[in-house]
Amino acid sequence: MKNIIIIICVFAFAKAYSQQDSTSVYKKRVLETTEVDFLTSYYSQSGDNAAVSGGLGTEELTDFTATYIISIPLNDDDVLTIDAGISAYTSASSSNVGAFDDGPADPFQASSGASSGDVWSSISGNYSHSSDDRNDIWSANVSIANEYDYFSLGFGGSYTKLFNEKNTELSVSANVFLDSWTAIYPTELRPFGNGGDGLNNSLFTLNTITGNSNYTPIFNEFTETGRNSYSLGLGFSQILTKNMQGSLSLNLIQQDGLLSTPFQRVYFADVADSFIDNFQLADAIEQLPDTRFKVAIGGRLNYYLNEKVSIRSFYRYYFDDWGITSHTASIEVPFKISDKFTIYPSYRFYNQSAADYFRPYQTALSSETFYTSDYDLSQYNANQFGIGVSYTDIFAKADLWNYGLKSIDLRFFQYDRDTTFSSSIITVGIKFVHD
Repeated sequence: MKNIIIIICVFAFAKAYSQQDSTSVYKKRVLETTEVDFLTSYYSQSGDNAAVSGGLGTEELTDFTATYIISIPLNDDDVLTIDAGISAYTSASSSNVGAFDDGPADPFQASSGASSGDVWSSISGNYSHSSDDRNDIWSANVSIANEYDYFSLGFGGSYTKLFNEKNTELSVSANVFLDSWTAIYPTELRPFGNGGDGLNNSLFTLNTITGNSNYTPIFNEFTETGRNSYSLGLGFSQILTKNMQGSLSLNLIQQDGLLSTPFQRVYFADVADSFIDNFQLADAIEQLPDTRFKVAIGGRLNYYLNEKVSIRSFYRYYFDDWGITSHTASIEVPFKISDKFTIYPSYRFYNQSAADYFRPYQTALSSETFYTSDYDLSQYNANQFGIGVSYTDIFAKADLWNYGLKSIDLRFFQYDRDTTFSSSIITVGIKFVHD
């Protein structure tokens, strides 16, 4: 008991001393008060090249996401940020993992199976500490994400150094993600897995196989269902003039483990086709290497034209050891129409080469080691147009439960590839600050 009393006295003295010391030297807090962000989005997509059905079939999907971000100042120097989100989707494409759950089966029609929808949830925490002169910032983070066939644990940290009167900034970050799959395979392949009954399964005895009735797919269950990702990021930012700021970034990512998606079908050009109803039975599932190394090099240039207009530009070059190279270029021109309202027109162009292992629908050969018909790994060009509007009240006059409304941000983006794929997303962000 005596030791406990001594400890309490020591902490009380330390607290009193720090309060007394803080009055003699003023130090602006990193974050003045608690901030709460609520973000939500609605996303929809369509297309005719579903990877689940081997590069041919509906890609229809809708997704609704809600995220809360709470930033809490622990003291003058330290900030804790909690980010929690949930995402619920329905997918005509992924529903065809179990294409025969209700009939008749068709790659362009959704099945009502368990894979037709899911809920993804995540929570992450970030702790950051700034030095007294605010020229050094350390942070650490941890995250957890989960859905029905996937679990991810992530952790990492970063360090940022400002110098040259805060006109120059250098940063380094490192993150690790440890993921695990619950491997789910296309329905028609499961009877050919370990301990399966092959063509004696009820799927085949209760349905008629048309085309090649001697259906003999190439199928082995994955023995490794983990995937680890390691990333290293380097950043450099410089204020070039009073109106211009530029930055450069380098990101390196190494992935190991199960990089194939277990439920994505592949159809071979040298194997006779087998069908149940209108659905072609898989010849195999996607097979990709168990390692991948990615490199992304980017740059930003922002220019303040006048009090009404500024220009934000971005370019990134990407390549990996799967043979993909890509170029991304974007521009955004915020236009301030009043003290509180700003509009954000934007445009983004993307160009990508195909992975070495990409094979369009029914062009892969059974003799090949690696193959995929996922059009995300194909060659394509894409354009994205966006428009946004934001409302900002620096005094946060509107009040809700002792939290003032600081800003509202509403944005819409339309994305189109030169394939059949297109998507749109609308996002809303609302920020509150504690009174």
